[in-house]
Amino acid sequence: MFTCARPPGETVAIAHSFDCSSKRRVIATRRLLEGRFAIRRTGIDTSCAQTTRLLVVAERFVTRGFVGRREPAGLAQAARIPPGQHLVKDFPVLSAGPTPRTPLASWSFKIEGLVKEPVAWGWEDFQKLPAQEFIKDISCVTKWTKLDTRWRGVSVDILLEHVELDRRAAFVTAFSDGGYTTNVPLPDLVNGQSFVAYEYEGKPLAPEHGGPARLVVPHLYFWKSAKWFRGLRVMERDEPGFWESLGYNNHGDPWKEERYSGD
Repeated sequence: MFTCARPPGETVAIAHSFDCSSKRRVIATRRLLEGRFAIRRTGIDTSCAQTTRLLVVAERFVTRGFVGRREPAGLAQAARIPPGQHLVKDFPVLSAGPTPRTPLASWSFKIEGLVKEPVAWGWEDFQKLPAQEFIKDISCVTKWTKLDTRWRGVSVDILLEHVELDRRAAFVTAFSDGGYTTNVPLPDLVNGQSFVAYEYEGKPLAPEHGGPARLVVPHLYFWKSAKWFRGLRVMERDEPGFWESLGYNNHGDPWKEERYSGD
């Protein structure tokens, strides 16, 4: 059997806890059909009239309880909440895989790809970069929005000052511990629009929220804000990341409800 977070017929981001005879679990995206997901998986064809893309993994791959507890929004707050979202005061956790716990002594961050010379920092050197406080609203594709989140970190603009970009540079792939990637157009990262955070609410960023450091791109859905962030690969052409290759929108603007491919 399987469980899902939404009623049949409604578009959902994820279905998890699909248990088959091999006791593997899958993640499926897009839509439910008559109370079940239309699926196709390697070796066993269980497809319906339509199929959806999925990922088969050996153990639970997505954290439970990531939808958040709804809170009533006042008029001023409502104007800050993108369409289709609800306000939360807690900080739901959604992770594509087990939580990495990288020792700070072995942590590093690098910028590579279409740059004249790659650059890298260890944890101590990264802490010496000019940092600032950020207060931002964030929105997850699973339909929760949290207002006035408080972070401390380094602007991506500061990081890019340390490299000379090739004139062909147009996109980046953000990569993380655990193999997670997400793609972002370079114009969505610069001019104060993104930062690498290592503190949240005055404390070191907890591993479940992406610590020791995560990318934060607050004007896009939060899957673009890569947890356990380890670097940027500068590219000429766009290359879909983890969730984008599973049917999520390539851009992810919450104000346009760019949730899925084709939105």
